[in-house]
Amino acid sequence: MNNKIVHHLSHTDLDGYSCQLVMKYTPYRLLNYNANYGAEVKQTLELILQNIINDNKSATILITDLNLTSDESRWLNNEITKLNENKKDITLLLLDHHGTGEDSAQKYDWYFLDTSRSATKITYDYVKENFEFNEPFWMEKFVNIVNAVDLWKMEEKDNFEYGKVCMRLVGETRELNKIMFADVDNNYKISLLLEATKYIDEENAPIVLDEKIHMLKKEFFKKDKNDTLDNLVTEYIVKLLGEAKDEKTIYYKGYRGYLSYGVGNTSIIGNGFLLTYPEYDFIVDVSYRGTISLRANNKVSVSQISKEWTGGGGHPNAAGGRIIGFKEQFRYDLVKKQIQKIINEKESVAGELEFKKES
Repeated sequence: MNNKIVHHLSHTDLDGYSCQLVMKYTPYRLLNYNANYGAEVKQTLELILQNIINDNKSATILITDLNLTSDESRWLNNEITKLNENKKDITLLLLDHHGTGEDSAQKYDWYFLDTSRSATKITYDYVKENFEFNEPFWMEKFVNIVNAVDLWKMEEKDNFEYGKVCMRLVGETRELNKIMFADVDNNYKISLLLEATKYIDEENAPIVLDEKIHMLKKEFFKKDKNDTLDNLVTEYIVKLLGEAKDEKTIYYKGYRGYLSYGVGNTSIIGNGFLLTYPEYDFIVDVSYRGTISLRANNKVSVSQISKEWTGGGGHPNAAGGRIIGFKEQFRYDLVKKQIQKIINEKESVAGELEFKKES
């Protein structure tokens, strides 16, 4: 495994991100992914396989804190086998503690299951035994904290109480969208957990961390000057949107638009984007349920776009609607395919979009 890239898929809770924090102290090149259960797991694994194929290098897929169904395990095992038969070099390792994975664990030697430990502790113990590991002094304490709260060991009072705050630190960290900004969101959460390790030995440690959460979040987003968390996050997200312009630009009837997914807060973030990047005529944010929110800045009537796309409407600079039959996705490229299909269908409709002259 030493010379391979590790594609590390983990859960979206404290235990899942803590597994990735443990792996941060190995010497391997890590590409982190996070998914919740259901269709998100399969879509993310498909993305990992595609990235490995495109990269055309030896790789390890590491899955932690996620149990695979029998069908998912069979599918993944078959995909890896086929790739290796075609002279790829891919290894697979799953470290988990959910009893629902027992059937798969009995069938596949790459599936390691232990219901007595959290996934973080399993990963920590496995890494110490099998990988090169530059373990920081706080690691074992932090692992025991995660283990206590994830397995609900209330008798370990100090660890349990600190773990509860860490759990909320991750669970209520929703400033970034993990589909639009997967790498940055992952780094954000792991950075916060890393900061949390600094207060483990403080007197009244859970209270200390609880009171510092707001400050820790602001420090991540702060660049030059202090501001409210909302303003710092907005500026940060607008910058991220701008850095991804090449991938996320769409065109409709000659107008340049920006497609985001699940970002929300379109009135503030959308308008902030249009002011920062005036070369765009409109921005549209699609929610996970298929509602769309459009904003413009006196260059095109988004109420007409909404009407043509969804039968919705609104004002020339602010409109919305709902895409009938929208299928929730956990990858941006699959969302863009759905929207591009709508654009292709509607572009042939007669009529031009209305201008709204700049005042």
